[in-house]
Amino acid sequence: MPRASRAGSGASTSAPAAPRTATGTAARFAKKIVDLVNAQRAQHGCGPLTVDRRLQKAAQAHSNDMAARNYYEHNTPEGIDPGTRMTRAGFQWSSWAENIFKSPKDPDTALKGWMESPGHRDNILNCSYKSTGVGVNLSANGPWWTQDFATHS
Repeated sequence: MPRASRAGSGASTSAPAAPRTATGTAARFAKKIVDLVNAQRAQHGCGPLTVDRRLQKAAQAHSNDMAARNYYEHNTPEGIDPGTRMTRAGFQWSSWAENIFKSPKDPDTALKGWMESPGHRDNILNCSYKSTGVGVNLSANGPWWTQDFATHS
Protein backbone atom coordinates (compact mmCIF):
# COMPACT_ATOMS: atom_id res chain seq x y z
CA MET A 1 0.00 0.00 0.00
CA PRO A 2 1.36 3.45 -0.87
CA ARG A 3 1.99 5.96 1.90
CA ALA A 4 1.62 9.74 1.82
CA SER A 5 3.02 12.31 4.21
CA ARG A 6 2.55 16.05 4.46
CA ALA A 7 4.25 18.62 6.63
CA GLY A 8 2.21 19.16 9.75
CA SER A 9 0.96 15.98 9.58
CA GLY A 10 10.90 -1.91 13.00
CA ALA A 11 14.31 -1.76 11.30
CA SER A 12 17.92 -1.69 12.24
CA THR A 13 19.39 1.51 13.63
CA SER A 14 22.54 1.60 11.52
CA ALA A 15 23.37 4.82 9.66
CA PRO A 16 21.24 5.72 6.64
CA ALA A 17 22.49 4.51 3.27
CA ALA A 18 24.69 6.96 1.41
CA PRO A 19 22.89 8.74 -1.43
CA ARG A 20 23.75 7.74 -4.94
CA THR A 21 22.28 8.84 -8.21
CA ALA A 22 19.85 6.54 -9.98
CA THR A 23 21.09 5.24 -13.31
CA GLY A 24 19.71 3.13 -16.14
CA THR A 25 16.20 1.83 -15.63
CA ALA A 26 15.78 3.50 -12.23
CA ALA A 27 16.64 6.91 -13.72
CA ARG A 28 14.21 6.34 -16.62
CA PHE A 29 11.50 5.32 -14.12
CA ALA A 30 12.10 8.48 -12.06
CA LYS A 31 11.78 10.68 -15.17
CA LYS A 32 8.63 8.83 -16.24
CA ILE A 33 7.01 9.47 -12.82
CA VAL A 34 7.63 13.20 -13.23
CA ASP A 35 6.14 13.10 -16.73
CA LEU A 36 3.07 11.16 -15.56
CA VAL A 37 2.55 13.40 -12.52
CA ASN A 38 2.85 16.53 -14.66
CA ALA A 39 0.28 15.12 -17.10
CA GLN A 40 -2.14 14.58 -14.20
CA ARG A 41 -1.47 18.07 -12.88
CA ALA A 42 -2.14 19.59 -16.32
CA GLN A 43 -5.48 17.75 -16.53
CA HIS A 44 -6.45 19.30 -13.19
CA GLY A 45 -5.31 22.86 -13.86
CA CYS A 46 -1.93 22.78 -12.05
CA GLY A 47 1.36 23.92 -13.51
CA PRO A 48 4.13 21.38 -14.03
CA LEU A 49 6.59 20.47 -11.32
CA THR A 50 10.25 21.25 -11.97
CA VAL A 51 12.79 18.61 -11.00
CA ASP A 52 15.13 20.03 -8.40
CA ARG A 53 18.47 18.25 -7.98
CA ARG A 54 18.36 18.70 -4.19
CA LEU A 55 14.91 17.10 -3.92
CA GLN A 56 16.08 14.40 -6.33
CA LYS A 57 19.03 13.72 -4.02
CA ALA A 58 16.77 13.54 -0.93
CA ALA A 59 14.24 11.25 -2.64
CA GLN A 60 16.88 8.90 -4.05
CA ALA A 61 18.68 8.70 -0.72
CA HIS A 62 15.42 7.78 1.01
CA SER A 63 14.56 5.05 -1.53
CA ASN A 64 18.11 3.69 -1.19
CA ASP A 65 17.93 3.81 2.60
CA MET A 66 14.56 2.02 2.78
CA ALA A 67 15.92 -0.68 0.45
CA ALA A 68 19.25 -1.07 2.28
CA ARG A 69 17.69 -1.26 5.75
CA ASN A 70 14.41 -2.91 4.74
CA TYR A 71 11.89 -0.48 6.22
CA TYR A 72 8.92 1.28 4.65
CA GLU A 73 8.19 4.58 6.39
CA HIS A 74 8.45 8.30 5.72
CA ASN A 75 10.62 8.74 8.80
CA THR A 76 13.92 6.90 9.04
CA PRO A 77 14.42 4.53 11.99
CA GLU A 78 16.21 7.45 13.70
CA GLY A 79 13.11 9.64 13.25
CA ILE A 80 14.41 11.87 10.44
CA ASP A 81 11.38 13.15 8.53
CA PRO A 82 11.11 14.13 4.84
CA GLY A 83 11.32 17.88 5.54
CA THR A 84 14.57 17.41 7.43
CA ARG A 85 15.98 15.28 4.60
CA MET A 86 15.04 17.98 2.07
CA THR A 87 16.65 20.67 4.22
CA ARG A 88 19.82 18.59 4.65
CA ALA A 89 19.95 18.21 0.86
CA GLY A 90 20.02 22.03 0.63
CA PHE A 91 16.39 22.79 -0.30
CA GLN A 92 14.85 25.60 1.76
CA TRP A 93 11.12 24.83 1.71
CA SER A 94 7.99 26.59 2.91
CA SER A 95 5.85 23.47 2.40
CA TRP A 96 6.51 19.87 1.45
CA ALA A 97 4.88 16.48 0.93
CA GLU A 98 6.13 13.00 0.17
CA ASN A 99 4.71 9.91 -1.49
CA ILE A 100 6.38 6.55 -1.04
CA PHE A 101 5.49 3.16 -2.48
CA LYS A 102 6.97 -0.31 -2.28
CA SER A 103 6.54 -2.98 -4.94
CA PRO A 104 5.11 -1.46 -8.14
CA LYS A 105 7.23 -2.80 -10.97
CA ASP A 106 6.80 0.21 -13.27
CA PRO A 107 5.96 3.94 -13.17
CA ASP A 108 2.44 3.52 -14.59
CA THR A 109 1.49 1.10 -11.80
CA ALA A 110 3.06 3.35 -9.13
CA LEU A 111 1.18 6.41 -10.38
CA LYS A 112 -2.10 4.47 -10.65
CA GLY A 113 -1.77 3.40 -7.00
CA TRP A 114 -0.96 6.92 -5.87
CA MET A 115 -3.89 8.41 -7.82
CA GLU A 116 -6.28 5.88 -6.25
CA SER A 117 -5.21 6.94 -2.75
CA PRO A 118 -6.73 10.24 -1.54
CA GLY A 119 -3.63 11.44 0.34
CA HIS A 120 -1.27 10.70 -2.53
CA ARG A 121 -3.63 12.18 -5.07
CA ASP A 122 -3.86 15.34 -2.94
CA ASN A 123 -0.06 15.64 -2.94
CA ILE A 124 0.17 15.14 -6.70
CA LEU A 125 -2.62 17.63 -7.45
CA ASN A 126 -1.60 20.30 -4.94
CA CYS A 127 -0.96 23.25 -7.24
CA SER A 128 1.08 25.05 -4.57
CA TYR A 129 3.96 22.59 -4.99
CA LYS A 130 6.40 23.77 -7.64
CA SER A 131 9.39 21.41 -7.33
CA THR A 132 9.87 17.66 -7.14
CA GLY A 133 12.44 14.92 -6.91
CA VAL A 134 11.89 11.20 -7.49
CA GLY A 135 14.02 8.35 -6.20
CA VAL A 136 13.69 4.76 -7.39
CA ASN A 137 15.62 1.78 -6.05
CA LEU A 138 15.10 -1.47 -7.97
CA SER A 139 16.84 -3.81 -5.52
CA ALA A 140 15.33 -6.97 -4.03
CA ASN A 141 12.12 -6.74 -2.02
CA GLY A 142 11.22 -3.56 -3.91
CA PRO A 143 11.13 -1.55 -6.01
CA TRP A 144 11.19 1.36 -3.59
CA TRP A 145 9.67 4.66 -4.80
CA THR A 146 9.93 8.12 -3.21
CA GLN A 147 8.52 11.33 -4.64
CA ASP A 148 9.19 14.56 -2.78
CA PHE A 149 7.14 17.71 -3.47
CA ALA A 150 8.04 21.17 -2.18
CA THR A 151 7.70 24.89 -2.52
CA HIS A 152 10.66 27.22 -1.88
CA SER A 153 10.54 29.41 1.20
